[in-house]
Amino acid sequence: MKALVLEAEKKLSLRDFPIQETVGAHDVKIQVKACGICGSDIHYYLEGRVGDFIVKEPMILGHEAAGMVIEKGSQVKNLEVGDMVCMEPGIPDMTRREVLEGNYHLDPGIVFWATPPIQGCLRETVVHPARFCFKLPKNMSAAEGAMMEPLATGIEAAKKAQIKPGDVALVIGCGTIGVMCAIAALAGGCSKVFISDIKQEKLDIAATYENIVPVNTSKINLTDFIMKETNGLGVDVALEASGSPKVYPDFFRAVKRGGKVVLVGMMNGTVPLDVALIQVLGLSIETQFRYTNTFDRAVALVNAGKIDIKRLISKTFKFDDSIAAYEYAAAAHPDVVKVMIEL
Repeated sequence: MKALVLEAEKKLSLRDFPIQETVGAHDVKIQVKACGICGSDIHYYLEGRVGDFIVKEPMILGHEAAGMVIEKGSQVKNLEVGDMVCMEPGIPDMTRREVLEGNYHLDPGIVFWATPPIQGCLRETVVHPARFCFKLPKNMSAAEGAMMEPLATGIEAAKKAQIKPGDVALVIGCGTIGVMCAIAALAGGCSKVFISDIKQEKLDIAATYENIVPVNTSKINLTDFIMKETNGLGVDVALEASGSPKVYPDFFRAVKRGGKVVLVGMMNGTVPLDVALIQVLGLSIETQFRYTNTFDRAVALVNAGKIDIKRLISKTFKFDDSIAAYEYAAAAHPDVVKVMIEL
């Protein structure tokens, strides 16, 4: 079938790709209608790798997708042909210990789209377990459905942070995931969310949401600003979503004593970690890798009007222009949050 294929580092092609998938009893076949471009896709495109995951042979890109069910297995009860769905891109081995303990995202053998050597979903059709497909309401577009994947990451961060009604949060990094963390924190009960970055254009986008306060750290000292705004207490929760070593360890000082920190952003290499500072402040630190059982929550929150996801779709390309879409996304325009491809 026709697919966007990463042939080698910085080399893409839109071509027929030999892939065959059988619809099992618990599977559905989906005609892909929309697929977002993730930061990991760009890393694979430009560098051929993300951490220890290295592209060694041609790979179809894409893992943020939504589409229409065109065939269903004999045991599928919750979906019908014609339903629009978004798809959670990881399929765990349901017999693994991690899965049985409730941590299916930590299954080392999870089959996750566009993670070498697994093929991605930027193609005409995919076969996927119905258990990891989520029906979209009638008023939600496929493009919005594709946004459920990054939103699921933000919701997982809010879960990890154990946000309480009225909490004040700080999000470090105003990229796609940072904004998702901020709007998820508000939906989870935060009264206010500060979000920091050095790119004013991205901060301006985040500031269009009520109760999100932008902080340009190229002009303002983050800790001083937060302490002034919180009467010297600091924020209840900090979500680190930049993945930049440069923010460590200073942002810990903006968190109140006994506060919670969730490390969302991933990076290569190590960072300076002031253990004594963390101990003195009594901070609890959580780490995050992907998500568990958050896609249904993402769909429900958007459908209920608690989260507006449309405004974060910055530019849309047709499937035939997928290569141009990746070139555009790789240029890292400061006023762009999400680049979407529609099929």
